Amino acid sequence: MGTRMAERREYAPMIPEAPIDLGAARQAHRILQAGFVVLPILAGLDKFVHALADWDRYLAPFVASQLPVSPHTFMQAVGVIEIVAGLLVALWPAVGGYVVAAWLWGIIVNLIMSGAYYDLALRDFGLSLGALALARLSALFPRRAAVSGRRRA
Repeated sequence: MGTRMAERREYAPMIPEAPIDLGAARQAHRILQAGFVVLPILAGLDKFVHALADWDRYLAPFVASQLPVSPHTFMQAVGVIEIVAGLLVALWPAVGGYVVAAWLWGIIVNLIMSGAYYDLALRDFGLSLGALALARLSALFPRRAAVSGRRRA
């Protein structure tokens, strides 16, 4: 640990050492976890009812042409995966955060391949950073504490 602190001082001599505010970190963790549980589940459910968007139009034409099923059926499968990802974040945010980030990167590639929706790709990149932050913050709070709300000793 001494070497790590010396390295930090070497690269950032103007940053004062400060203790981590675990209360603020826990709040940030819970906010991110709530968002990455609820939002993927809602988006996944909406793949079946299309109340929020016509999700099929976001599928890149090249991807749609390679599918063994209809684009609509594929998007319903995507919806199931999103629901599972949301549940994974609820139960195991340290892993779920990385899964959601990777999933978002796949969505970004699809959006860029479509030749449109660059604004959504940029938004999803920002969301992926939040998912990565959730995964990293989860290292501070064990799975049991994140699920049950109990404080660490």
